Amino acid sequence: MKISKTDSIESLIQQITVKSAAAGGIYTWLDNTLKFHTVYLEVKPKQIALDVANEELSRAQQAFSKILARVQILEDCLTEENLKMQRALAEKDDAVRTKERLAHQIDLAERLVDGLASSRIIWTKRVETFKNDLETLLGDALLTSTFISYAGYFSRSYRISFVNKWRSVIAATKGIIPMRVDLEPLSIMIDDADIAEWMNQGLPADQTSYENAAILIYCLRWPLMVDPQGQGIRWIKNLFIDKLITLRYNSKGYLDRVEAAVRRGDTLLLECIEENIDSILEPIINRNLIRKGKIVKFGDKEIDYHPNFRLIMQTRLANPHFRPEIQAQTTLINFSTSRDGLEAQLLAEIVAVERPDLEKSKFEVTKQKNEYKINLKKLEDSLLACLATAEGNFIQNVELVVTLERTVNTALEMEQKKMEAEKFSRQIDRTRELYRPTATPIDNAEQNEDLHIRIDNLIDAITFSSYSYIVRGLFEEHKLIFTVQLLLQILREKGEIDMVELDLFLRNPQEAHAGCPVEFLNDKAWGSIKALSLLPIFHGLDREIEIASKRWKKYVENEAPELEKPPGEWKSKSTMRQLCILRAVRPDRMLYALKLFVAEKLGKKYIESRAPDFARTYEESSKSIPIFFILSPGVDPLKEVETLGKKLGYTLQAGKFYNISLGQGQEIVAENALEISAKEGHWIVLQNIHLVRHWLPILERKLERILEIAQENFRIFMSAEPSADSSAHVIPPGILEHSIKITNESHTGMLANLHKALDNFDQEVLDSCSKDTQFKVILFALCYFHAVVSQRTKFGSIGWNRKYPFSSGDLQICIDVLRNYLEANVKIPWEDLRYIFGEIMYGGHITDDWDRRLCRSYLETYLNPTMFEGDLYLAPDFPLAPPLDYKAYHAYIDDKLPSESPKLYGLHPNAEIDFLSQTSEKLFRVLIEISPRDTNSNIHGQIGTMLRDEKIRNALEEFQTHMPEDFSIVELRARVDERNPYAVVALQEAERMNYLLREIRQSLKELDGGLKGELAISSEIEILQECFYLNIVPAGWTNRAYPSLHSLGLWFHDMLNRYREIENWTADFQLPNSVWLGGLFNPQSFLTSIMQAVARKQDWPLDRMCLVVEITKKQKEELQSAPKDGAYIHNLFIDGARWDKQNNLLIEGKLKELCPPMPIIFVKAIPIDRLDAKGTYDCPVYRIKTRGNTYIWHFHLKTKEKPSKWVLAGVALLLQI
Repeated sequence: MKISKTDSIESLIQQITVKSAAAGGIYTWLDNTLKFHTVYLEVKPKQIALDVANEELSRAQQAFSKILARVQILEDCLTEENLKMQRALAEKDDAVRTKERLAHQIDLAERLVDGLASSRIIWTKRVETFKNDLETLLGDALLTSTFISYAGYFSRSYRISFVNKWRSVIAATKGIIPMRVDLEPLSIMIDDADIAEWMNQGLPADQTSYENAAILIYCLRWPLMVDPQGQGIRWIKNLFIDKLITLRYNSKGYLDRVEAAVRRGDTLLLECIEENIDSILEPIINRNLIRKGKIVKFGDKEIDYHPNFRLIMQTRLANPHFRPEIQAQTTLINFSTSRDGLEAQLLAEIVAVERPDLEKSKFEVTKQKNEYKINLKKLEDSLLACLATAEGNFIQNVELVVTLERTVNTALEMEQKKMEAEKFSRQIDRTRELYRPTATPIDNAEQNEDLHIRIDNLIDAITFSSYSYIVRGLFEEHKLIFTVQLLLQILREKGEIDMVELDLFLRNPQEAHAGCPVEFLNDKAWGSIKALSLLPIFHGLDREIEIASKRWKKYVENEAPELEKPPGEWKSKSTMRQLCILRAVRPDRMLYALKLFVAEKLGKKYIESRAPDFARTYEESSKSIPIFFILSPGVDPLKEVETLGKKLGYTLQAGKFYNISLGQGQEIVAENALEISAKEGHWIVLQNIHLVRHWLPILERKLERILEIAQENFRIFMSAEPSADSSAHVIPPGILEHSIKITNESHTGMLANLHKALDNFDQEVLDSCSKDTQFKVILFALCYFHAVVSQRTKFGSIGWNRKYPFSSGDLQICIDVLRNYLEANVKIPWEDLRYIFGEIMYGGHITDDWDRRLCRSYLETYLNPTMFEGDLYLAPDFPLAPPLDYKAYHAYIDDKLPSESPKLYGLHPNAEIDFLSQTSEKLFRVLIEISPRDTNSNIHGQIGTMLRDEKIRNALEEFQTHMPEDFSIVELRARVDERNPYAVVALQEAERMNYLLREIRQSLKELDGGLKGELAISSEIEILQECFYLNIVPAGWTNRAYPSLHSLGLWFHDMLNRYREIENWTADFQLPNSVWLGGLFNPQSFLTSIMQAVARKQDWPLDRMCLVVEITKKQKEELQSAPKDGAYIHNLFIDGARWDKQNNLLIEGKLKELCPPMPIIFVKAIPIDRLDAKGTYDCPVYRIKTRGNTYIWHFHLKTKEKPSKWVLAGVALLLQI
């Protein structure tokens, strides 16, 4: 077998084993033996070395053991020393930690003290304040709770007055009820942070609004907000945000939602409530809870009352009159815009336009400042909360100190920012304040780089813009009233008017029974002069008029005294004093004087009458701002809407114009048209909405919804007739306040109205009748007749006893009738035409018999056969026009018609004087009624200003002092020997006087109790107070008295004179020598008694008798006894003419001699068949100048003129002027 050198032992053995197992075994043994030998040779020396090493190890171990023992001894010593060292180090560490802990505590204490140092002074003062407040807590709480309970409905000035009075009442207890002397109720309820937060929520920034908000938050009774501008409701919605349930009163299903809110405990806002609140709500309003306060009656069921339920009510009515129980159950809060609040809003608008950068900065700074205040309050509260809730040692509470330090640092930072913001705000405000006098829209103001000139331009433009906006919604008779009121307010703000003089000017006080010593003034004017002369500022005026009578006569009788200055020293007096004098002596010129006064102070543009430009008005409207037309007779504003609509593409033909005249059944049509118009952006006209009173609340709600979603081009136009008086208003305030209001009145004056009457026709109409001459002449006369009867109304009661709605339609129908009758008859049927025109067409409007006579007299004057002979004059110097064409008639009017004068209507020139006097008196009466109540001044015997209550109390005391006793009717009846007709009248008068005295006495008692606080101030007492303040007779007295135009003071003196007249008559029941007919409650009964007495004596039938009069030349003092048959009467006045005592005839009145007195009149009764009315004027007798329904009788007065002259002149007898 061949073995290679390279094969390994294992390989070799394997190969041998394969060949021979025995040989393989031997070879394995030999291999192991060789290996053992090799290993042995290597191990043997090592074993020897091991033995040697073991011996050395043993020796070394013995030595090591000795060393270890020594080491152990040393280690034990070391351990003991280490323990000593560790104890020393531990003591050192404890000392260091104690030092660090104390140092940290000192640091925390210093930081805490430093952090609270800024609040220390404030808190120290507050602690002292709180201590003092605790002493006065009772009075402070009483005043504040009283303020919350009662002050909410009143204006700021009244609230201040109330607080001052309440302070005085509490102070009068002399410490029994302690109270802070200078306490402001608002300071008890809220702080600056509350105000800041409310301002951020939209509350107006004025004191009244702050007070309102505080009252609403803290009042116990449910608040009822008077919120016509919606300011309060906007704030409420922001205050409660999503926690508020808002419902509209009387909306569909609102009661179900109220019930749900009561059950859930929601905060419920009930919007737009009305004066008469549904009685079903009263248990909730009054919180009449039953069954342990968990159930409330709601209608016919009982519902669960959640303790968290809260009710807030709001009305948009500006001056609501809620039932007394509602006022007692709620807290009334007046959220009406205050002057300060409105001024602030308008100032913001001005600055936003003029200096947008400034207003933006102001807004941002104000917002930041408010946020700083709010956050500071929160931080301060948080700081106090931390201190109050901290437990253990403060200086060991690291978290507390860190929190306090962070809070204090933040507060200091915010305080610094607040101070910087306030400083910046003051800088901004100084610049903004330059614009404050402007505070309204400014588009038309002239530009100028000089700020002061620019502001003057703004004031002028804005004032006129505001004036124009308001004036276009006023009737002509009210425009001057508003203009004068505007001027007076401006002068008051500038301090350019003395309030005492203004009060004199407005009230024109009069001395009763002042006999006039000069012939150029009447008794009334002299009474005013005497009243002025009692005052130091007018001292000696009466004597100067007497001494320098020629100069004063020239001034008084001047055609236009307003253009002159009063004589003597009075020419240098203030304009207001000169106006006081002019009003006393020439009240008929006051309208012209006021216009001059306005032109002087404001400019001529304020007295120029302009028709509103409808196109410009339309530009101011929008989808959410309707246009509201206030209708006038004879004027159709729809034409302007249609004309503009046609120009802009909104027509019926295009389907973009809806014209709906409201009436029965048209409400649904209107609602559908509104929906379509709003959706499509069309125009809609709703005419005569006053005819659907019941639907107007629905319309208001629908408009609120529609106007928010309507397209931009949507426009709504509405029209309604004005109500006769304030109690008859039917248009909801929400509709009126959000609309642009426009009045359209027909032109005044004969010239304009004659042209207008003729404008109803054209040349085609003039040529439409075959009897050309007759038709044209009569048509022109009828046009003049129409203009006369339409315009005669402006002269008041001497024009027509009542107002009538004559229209152009009456004239057009008359012309149609005229054409038909002329075509159908050979001769003109004058009587038929006059009857149709006067009794049917125009007479159909007339309800008064004497007015019907007037209409008939006009037609008899204008329509008669002489009109074709060229001799008929329609008015002095104005002959009836001959047959002309259409344009020639207009030219004839312009050329021939005299200037405007009462003579054009058949009236005496005095009619205009009287009309102007009455108009000026009405103007001043309205000015007094609308004048602010906050600052009042008045004269009562001497110069001085008095509060409103003092004026009322003075009048009250005077009336109480002079009140007579009642007549003893039983005693009077016992004294009557013979119950003749005159005695019966006397007894009846005494009984009526008793009724009146009792009413007056009861009213005075209630008013006295109300002023003394003994009675609650009811609405009746409020009305009495207003009457006493305005010097007008209360309606309750008038209803039991007699018609009178006197002011309250003169009325009371007149009542006393009537009492004395009855007293004298009932002393012996003998007919007085002369009876003051106007002094009787029922003058008709006395005149009837004359007929009764004669009828009994002569045994004549009463129904066949009449009265005749004889105007005597006697004076009352000359009468020694009453006549045997009939009676003498005195104190009658004639209006529209005068009595010629020399010739015993009715003649033309003297210029400026208004209502001259009649002589003693002898009245007697005769049978009707003996009456000779030839050569007499059948003169109606009225009780007062306003005539109307005060007619009592008619007397035949002798005249040489045609009776129609006096009919057209409106001549009448008056019992009182």
